[in-house]
Amino acid sequence: MIEVVAIDTPSLGDRGYLATDGRVALVVDAQRDFDRVLSVAEDRGLTITHVVETHMHNDYVTGGYALAQVVGAQYLVNAADPVGFGRTPVSDGDLFEVGQMRVRAIATPGHTYTHLSYALGDDQQMFAAFTGGSLLHGSTGRTDLLGEQDKLALSRAQFASAHRLAAELPDSAAIYPTHGFGSFCSATATASGPSTLGDEKRSNSALTSSEADYIAELLAGLDAYPAYYAHMGVANIAGPVAPDLAMPEPVKPGELRRRIDAGEWVVDLRSRTAFAVGHLRGALNFELGDGLATYLGWLIPWGIPLTLIGNTADEVADAQRELCRIGIDQIAGSASGSPAQWADGEGLESFVVTDFAGFASFKERAAVVLLDVRRYGEWHEGHIEGAMHIPLHELDGRMAEIPDREIWVHCGAGYRAAVAASLLAAQGRKVVAIDDDFSAAQGAGLTMAPGAPLT
Repeated sequence: MIEVVAIDTPSLGDRGYLATDGRVALVVDAQRDFDRVLSVAEDRGLTITHVVETHMHNDYVTGGYALAQVVGAQYLVNAADPVGFGRTPVSDGDLFEVGQMRVRAIATPGHTYTHLSYALGDDQQMFAAFTGGSLLHGSTGRTDLLGEQDKLALSRAQFASAHRLAAELPDSAAIYPTHGFGSFCSATATASGPSTLGDEKRSNSALTSSEADYIAELLAGLDAYPAYYAHMGVANIAGPVAPDLAMPEPVKPGELRRRIDAGEWVVDLRSRTAFAVGHLRGALNFELGDGLATYLGWLIPWGIPLTLIGNTADEVADAQRELCRIGIDQIAGSASGSPAQWADGEGLESFVVTDFAGFASFKERAAVVLLDVRRYGEWHEGHIEGAMHIPLHELDGRMAEIPDREIWVHCGAGYRAAVAASLLAAQGRKVVAIDDDFSAAQGAGLTMAPGAPLT
């Protein structure tokens, strides 16, 4: 019996897969920390013989190349991709066997020009498809990652690819996408839970709408994506080696201060509430969790030395694993323990944390700046009347636009507001972080401005 095991990376909104006949295994779209894949194979006593990529990923550094080398597997990549390493080239229609499994490559351009999906079956029928960034659960992959000049052509190709899958696979075929579980590679919101091709025919606009309506909906749903995406495809085409997850060298408190003063990034991984209570002057707060890699990778000047500090060494190790997935491999140092230890006699800084009710009850709202750091699409869906809007990913370059007053900063749920508050505080601005869900703003009595289309 053929089994498909999903290997989730919720912090990036992606899934890789291991398919097996009980003896050998095929791995699809492995993440950089492929030890998780090896663990699944070892637990089941499997030999990995084939590792495939649906495309040269834009949202993470692949572990496929290094995994294939470690286990001695064939590494299958589209023959048209100009990679810098040896691989088994694959083209549309190619068939290959993995034990009792039969796999067919299907060209599904759209997310990229060279995107492939892989239909999985046995000698009777195809009963699943690994669709990468093509057909997702309730959506499709975004089509603007190669540039504005290509997005219309890729959108048309994405529509045609969805219809090709619908024509060539049975309705019962399970759909296993790589993106769409929170990834910025999704064009629009995706559905949760398992899905079949028949489900997608009933609910996915790529299969229920006209080409014109689908493209209009897709393009209208596109918003900013993380800046680190620019580095991912380049790394993947070069053939990334296995990550080094050895613990970074410990850094003494005095050295932490020197690094901050030199303009390096010292990132405090503690909770946003703990950071607000007391932190090193100039440290930045990216709470360890699902937002860490996305937002740190989005904001950090690429290549700047990075030091991680947290409550424990395990927190630092978890953060290091998250960051290696987007190619931040060289951590310049680490420290764990309490803020008082890091400060080494230097006074700690703090700022106030409140909620929307706290802002609504504040008597001098006209004397402060309410800063909304959500993305453009969120702002256009609706925002608080009188708020100033600077998306988090633009904040560093636009701080001079913010009036010289106390800044109350909010986002959609609190994570980005905490990051923004730490960036502002590091520049000497007086801040208050609103740690609350945006849905609570209207209930707190704040006046909402109507939404408007994102153009």
